[in-house]
Amino acid sequence: MKSKNSLAGKITPYLYLVPAMLVFAVFLFYPFAKTIYLSFYLTDNMGRAKIFAGIDNYVSLLTSSSFWNSLRVTLIFVVIVVAGGMLLGLIGAVLCNKAFPCIRFFSTAYALPMAIASSSAAMIFKIMLNPTIGIVNKLLGVDINWVNDPKYALVVVAILTAWLNSGINFLYFSAGLGNIDESIYERASVDGASGVQQFFSLTLPGLSPIMFYTLVVNVIQAFQSFGQVKILTEGGPGESTNLIVYAIYRNAFFNYRFGSAAAESVVLFVIIMILTLIMFKVQGKGVKE
Repeated sequence: MKSKNSLAGKITPYLYLVPAMLVFAVFLFYPFAKTIYLSFYLTDNMGRAKIFAGIDNYVSLLTSSSFWNSLRVTLIFVVIVVAGGMLLGLIGAVLCNKAFPCIRFFSTAYALPMAIASSSAAMIFKIMLNPTIGIVNKLLGVDINWVNDPKYALVVVAILTAWLNSGINFLYFSAGLGNIDESIYERASVDGASGVQQFFSLTLPGLSPIMFYTLVVNVIQAFQSFGQVKILTEGGPGESTNLIVYAIYRNAFFNYRFGSAAAESVVLFVIIMILTLIMFKVQGKGVKE
């Protein structure tokens, strides 16, 4: 009887995982496996595998100038989005870390972007950047067609995405600042440390764990940006904003090359995985040191 109870006790925790694993299997594992499967086939217009192509889709992709342009554009976009989003979130968190009148209003305002859909924000942004009636041109006194100029289009989309990501970053950093012991600031003030010195010597080191987590999340989110590109530029002008995710969408649903789109999806997964592993490796070395 004791052995049966012992066996049941070992199995029971895993049974609670079954519903979650079923959800993952249906919405994550199966689509991922199907994507890998399709990446080795030529498909019809309905996305059904028809002719086995082996690694031809990957060879065609890796020898395509359009793909390498998409990769270059995506990396530039990710750098701007991650740096901008984290900087905005950090500044907002530091400003709201002290008690002052209307702090709840400002905290809500800084966190608000996380509650706004990217498509809605993109539509508003598009009106603001309109060369004729947009408020941005009127305030700056210029006449620039922001989303249709290759010099500005990628930066414009990246700035919007950085602002959208800044809301959740603000919450992450606010939580991190709340965990830093206030007494260390008091001791630093007694020793004559300025506010800038305290920020770089105490605040940033204290936020390092949450900054690493935020960095990983922001990189993954930036690589997956789609809605704002679709609404603002549709990958143009030319291919100046043709991010990898949008290129996958265009390959699959405009060109009906589902096999090629699947191969591009797998390559994107590998890129994100490698970058994530590198970040964890670098963080691990920092912790050991």
